[in-house]
Amino acid sequence: MRNPLKFIQEVKQEAFKVSWPTKKETIQGSLMVVAMAIVAAIFFLLLDQVLKFFLELVLKVSI
Repeated sequence: MRNPLKFIQEVKQEAFKVSWPTKKETIQGSLMVVAMAIVAAIFFLLLDQVLKFFLELVLKVSI
């Protein structure tokens, strides 16, 4: 097994190599996630309403 101190040093070196997103990129990504969540919510709302309409139509016909 490796030396634990050497392992910690290597982890620290790798942490400095990480390319962190800028504030602008973080905000832009967050807004995209929120926008896609809203689009998905509207899509599933409309789909639910259409399926509800057809289900009620089928149930009325069969009675």
